[in-house]
Amino acid sequence: MPRIYTHMKEQINFLIKNFGKAILYFLVLVMLFMVFKHYVIDPNKEEWKSYMYDNTPLIYLSYVISEVLFGLLPPELYMKWALHKVGGIGYWGDVTLFALISYGAGVLSFFIGKYLRKVLLFRYMSRRAFVELWPMFRKYGSALIIAAAMTPIPWALVSMLVGSTEYKFSKYLLFALSRLLRFALYGYFVYTSMSLKTLFF
Repeated sequence: MPRIYTHMKEQINFLIKNFGKAILYFLVLVMLFMVFKHYVIDPNKEEWKSYMYDNTPLIYLSYVISEVLFGLLPPELYMKWALHKVGGIGYWGDVTLFALISYGAGVLSFFIGKYLRKVLLFRYMSRRAFVELWPMFRKYGSALIIAAAMTPIPWALVSMLVGSTEYKFSKYLLFALSRLLRFALYGYFVYTSMSLKTLFF
């Protein structure tokens, strides 16, 4: 079998494996939400309502910070918040906004990596920060960008890694569009899942 087909097969298997992990991640997240609701939110329901829905700008700001700082909080948490928010741009408007912010955070991380690759200290630190991602990028290339965009693999960190290489920016932008697809799919699951609809309020 020609090497190109072998490489494509490895990339496809890599994506399938990580999509399976993404499904598991989603199910675990649902269970964590349920536990959090039962033990933390339910005993102080009105206080949580007031905090989460009377501070919309603060919620948006926390999301931006989370995405820029390597996705500290799962976007699904914000989708669930948007599902119950009254007024504003609506649920799908919020999901679209979240997707564009996340996409933009990836682009920003790409340029940060592009700039920092010229810094000697970054070259040393990147050996530690990217110790697991470097071998994956060398082996799977663009498939890692898609996997990071669609699964719990750190999106901003992978974008920074890609930016620190000679990878073409236009090519990165193309594969990074799968990040938007992720938000469309996850947003749909959050919207239609009956189990999720009972998690908050």
